[in-house]
Amino acid sequence: MYTIYHNPRCSKSRQAPQILQTANVEVEIIRYLDQPLGEQQLKSLLTKLSMTAEELVRSGEDDFKQLKRASGALSENQIMQAMLNNPKLIERPIVVKGDRAVLGRPPENIRSLIE
Repeated sequence: MYTIYHNPRCSKSRQAPQILQTANVEVEIIRYLDQPLGEQQLKSLLTKLSMTAEELVRSGEDDFKQLKRASGALSENQIMQAMLNNPKLIERPIVVKGDRAVLGRPPENIRSLIE
């Protein structure tokens, strides 16, 4: 079973289900803007991705830029909290298979999870 953390408004995110469906694998789609992640879920994803919160945050988003202007340098915990409070700051799509995950940017990264 593959899990996609998905934002259907994002063109890269829309490619993820297509890639997995073409591979004929079972997929669970989580619309993380509608079903926000909890702290443990986000920590688990970061571990599976082998990424820091700073690497996963959409740093170009206005909301994140405003937070940095207001707060200056942000800690890992502050960035995680920003993503939990405002899920659109999470880079997408994230595809998970077991204890491994990839960021689907570029979408071809997803193929590395398909066995």
